[in-house]
Amino acid sequence: MQKHCKCGQSMNLRLRTVIYQNKVDIENVPIYSCETCTRSEVVPHVKPELTGLIGKLGSKPDKQQIMFHEVSEVAYLLLKVTEREHMNDSMEKIVEERINELLDVLLLAQSLGDVPWTEEIRKRLAQITQHTMST
Repeated sequence: MQKHCKCGQSMNLRLRTVIYQNKVDIENVPIYSCETCTRSEVVPHVKPELTGLIGKLGSKPDKQQIMFHEVSEVAYLLLKVTEREHMNDSMEKIVEERINELLDVLLLAQSLGDVPWTEEIRKRLAQITQHTMST
């Protein structure tokens, strides 16, 4: 996944740490980076999850480290693609496996009658489908 920078060069996709209020390290945030002019920007598909997370932290958060791939399915999938055991797998296969995994968890959450968990899994599935529909 590449994007063109305002300087005209290609921006590369990287998983980076975003530091909020000099106290919170948010790991594995998908960022487009330009090596020529050093411009960086958060991948548009994950901005809602990142801004929501930052909103929940408030203006005076405690010192902590957050794994963004636990919040964002796009970040989770990008992290999976970079893992050694998946280097020969296609992105389609990784996405399909994740959807199947989430559907299994959704069935479990529904069978237990756990409404909050069910809603969380539905949101995760929506993140994947919104991203794949727009790509």
